[in-house]
Amino acid sequence: MYRFLAALALLVTLSACGDFKDLQEAPEPMGDFLLGHNIVVAPDPVPGPLTRPATEEEWQESITAAIDERFGRYDGDHYYHIAVKVEGFVLALPGIPLVANPKSVMIAGVTIWDDETQSKINEEPKRFTVFERASPETFLSSGLTQNRHTQRRNLARNLAKKIHAWMLKHPEWFGGEPIEGLVEEEEPEIDLSTVNVPVDPETGEPITDPAETGS
Repeated sequence: MYRFLAALALLVTLSACGDFKDLQEAPEPMGDFLLGHNIVVAPDPVPGPLTRPATEEEWQESITAAIDERFGRYDGDHYYHIAVKVEGFVLALPGIPLVANPKSVMIAGVTIWDDETQSKINEEPKRFTVFERASPETFLSSGLTQNRHTQRRNLARNLAKKIHAWMLKHPEWFGGEPIEGLVEEEEPEIDLSTVNVPVDPETGEPITDPAETGS
């Protein structure tokens, strides 16, 4: 058992180093983009069942840092603002019975603003559903291998990466030519009330009283 846990810890360390290796490289060109305001709000996100807690200030801290980390690498000459609203989340708990591998998830709406025109680039917020990446650290559920602060940070970095990929598909927003034939991908619709809820095999009823909640 001790050898297994030691091997798992090593795999976790190695995977953490490689998940966002693109941040160590020059960013893909994105026109005249220069990060202006980095706004994150989470006034009333919907928490899914069996989740660890997270405050608005904690989400602001994690997502603001992730946006700065990814978009602060650009040095264009035109400011654009990124506004994020956290709409819902689940931070996986440890020790949930009958769930093999609980996952963390976050739902957020994103709007890009043009500083010069003081107007929204996308009129309706783009909604993102962000899951944990498959890795050794989530093999036994991140609820067992990570605290809630690490879970939140990883979700924030995954969100920033998805926002980046979406923006790269719209060079016309940043002074470039639009991509012909581009079709916007739809984000998966999920019901947070059903995420990670184990079901009693005898009664078929959901189990909503885990033995541990973790921290």
